[in-house]
Amino acid sequence: MLSGFILLFSPKNLTNDLQFAFARLFRWPLTIGKNISLYARTKQPAPGTTFSKESNYIANLEEQLRQKHLEVIELSRLQTRFHALENAGLLMAIVYRFSINGARCELTISRGKNDGLAKGYYVLGDNSIIGTVSDVSPTTARVKLFTDPASKIAVRIGNLNIDRLMEGAGKDLAKIEHLSIKHKINVGDEVFARKKPGFIDASMIIGVVARCERDDRNPLVWDITVKPVCDIERLNTITVIIMNPQE
Repeated sequence: MLSGFILLFSPKNLTNDLQFAFARLFRWPLTIGKNISLYARTKQPAPGTTFSKESNYIANLEEQLRQKHLEVIELSRLQTRFHALENAGLLMAIVYRFSINGARCELTISRGKNDGLAKGYYVLGDNSIIGTVSDVSPTTARVKLFTDPASKIAVRIGNLNIDRLMEGAGKDLAKIEHLSIKHKINVGDEVFARKKPGFIDASMIIGVVARCERDDRNPLVWDITVKPVCDIERLNTITVIIMNPQE
């Protein structure tokens, strides 16, 4: 403390000389320390630069958790919104590939037998039925769209309590035939896939009437054309309905 007070009250020219002497004496170690500090700063990675494989691994895990969280939210909303899904297991899948032409209307998805999928399960896109699982491998599956010429699904139109078979017609359309013209059908009427035990517990929307005309072969029945209620080709993900899932 005494030395400090002496320096504090010493003449300024004397303290300046001491400062210069200190700087000259320790110039070399001070210079080394400064260079090390500058080197460390220049070696810092730029913003956004990957630090290591460990940080990449953590980033990937965080993104996977985020995606799973979004899936859980969406599936919970579906089960809350639709009575037909209360007892169902819902499995989201990524759409890998579309094959939509005159001969075949199907898509390939990122889930398969290992995830509990089986043939005949109904598939949702934008909260509407778009088709059924037609083929399953361990890790992928094919979905036959209801517009596929080989597709046949029991449906009803609007409030009519009458089952009819809807068959795929290709080109993003399907047909309902053999419905008597005594029933009033309008363009825009909703079409519902009928309840099917073991697959869906209640009717769900599958399409709308796009055209309704008298059948050329039999004028006493309607020739009804149905189109999907979602843009199937723009779907990135779908949801498979798994009734009575195994715990």
